[in-house]
Amino acid sequence: MIQSDQPPIFYPTRIAIPVEIRAHLITLLNQTLACTVDLRFQVKHAAWNVKGNVFVQLRALFETIVVELDAHMDHVAERITVLGGVVQGTVRTAATQSTLPEYPGDLVEGDAHVLALAERFAYHATAIRAAIEQAANLEEAATANVYTDIARGIETRLSFLETYLHQ
Repeated sequence: MIQSDQPPIFYPTRIAIPVEIRAHLITLLNQTLACTVDLRFQVKHAAWNVKGNVFVQLRALFETIVVELDAHMDHVAERITVLGGVVQGTVRTAATQSTLPEYPGDLVEGDAHVLALAERFAYHATAIRAAIEQAANLEEAATANVYTDIARGIETRLSFLETYLHQ
């Protein structure tokens, strides 16, 4: 779902994509960026607060995921810029634009954090797949490919989290 009260700002580009399509894609990408920023800080929150006998392993996993989400954010931001848009990447923007469920503030046990993160990764994966479809429907293969690359990463991490839960 695209949430934006303001049309995207454009800068000149020689990319041969109609302005209306670029506007839609920039809005979609900024929405994805907001959710990815939110997810990144939810994972960071889990890393800061996880307790239990697998603390060391989960903390390392969560920190690895944070680095991967940073890369996803950069790919989305780069695509916005390529399309001539302005990246809306502040934490305040993410707080108002993210559609991810709020992270529970009272979790400490490793299993509870992994479950909460798996739920959010599944939600994000669904949104990314919808974005792939939207970009494909607009016949914008480059943006669809950015989303496809991100989907691979998000779904791989979701698989890791789910595997952990099936111990």
